Amino acid sequence: MTNPHWLQSLQTLVATGSFTRAAEQLNLTQAAVSQHIRQLEEKYGILLIRHSKGVELTPVGNQVLQFAEEVAQAGMRLDQRLAATDSLHGEVGLVTPGSSGLLLYPHLLQLQRQHPGLVIRHRFAPDSEVLQAVLENQYQLGLLTFKPEQISLNAVPLAEEPLELVYPAGCKLQSWQDLMALGFIDHPDGKAMATRLLSRHFPANPGIASLPCSGYSNQISLLLQPVALGLGFTVLPRYARQAFAEPSRIAVLACPQPVIDKLWAIHRSEWPLPARCALVLNSIKAQLQLSAGQPQR
Repeated sequence: MTNPHWLQSLQTLVATGSFTRAAEQLNLTQAAVSQHIRQLEEKYGILLIRHSKGVELTPVGNQVLQFAEEVAQAGMRLDQRLAATDSLHGEVGLVTPGSSGLLLYPHLLQLQRQHPGLVIRHRFAPDSEVLQAVLENQYQLGLLTFKPEQISLNAVPLAEEPLELVYPAGCKLQSWQDLMALGFIDHPDGKAMATRLLSRHFPANPGIASLPCSGYSNQISLLLQPVALGLGFTVLPRYARQAFAEPSRIAVLACPQPVIDKLWAIHRSEWPLPARCALVLNSIKAQLQLSAGQPQR
């Protein structure tokens, strides 16, 4: 591999036309510049013809000079790319569960409006896919409802999110029989969430399987629409309920012993987090804590 200092000496020598001026510009001795040219000539052949009025490049010298300029340009491009990690411009890949993603999405759009040049690529996914996407470096940031064990991931606690039993506004909901009359609006994590929460509301309940299913949706953004129409109840995380556009049409059953999940932000731990990713992460943390009524840290 050719020493870049030798190539820089050749470029400066050709630009100044003088070993003396090249040495002054490079803050080297004239002997050091001469040695650099000699080392290049030992590697590639004769580069220069020395005249009383300056230097003239040989055909080989022209080729080596062109190579030196390509190396210098490549170095400048690398510096620019590395400097971009400290910029608030560029893409941020974010993958989140549907509940927190629904709440955050409008705020992420506002963040992009505040920072022209920032592009947030946002995907909704279950926990297992969030974890894999960040591990495989497909997304820089992810949100999880559990703390991962992988040492290659840095996990930052963001906020706490309770599960909620949501039912149509105006309905009476005091007993298991009331749930039976309403029916359950199911979703991919619905039965697991309902099992965890209903045991707190109704400790001696016969189980979620005993309730009639009155609807199903795999889109968490649509899940509360049938509830608002009186078609049943559901159990889902609070952030999804807070994102619903018609809150007056639904109600939440107060729980004296709530089921609370902690939300974690994850990113790869082996390299520094770019400034634009840190900006998005801090904005997410502030918004989630604000929605949860927690003090911001």
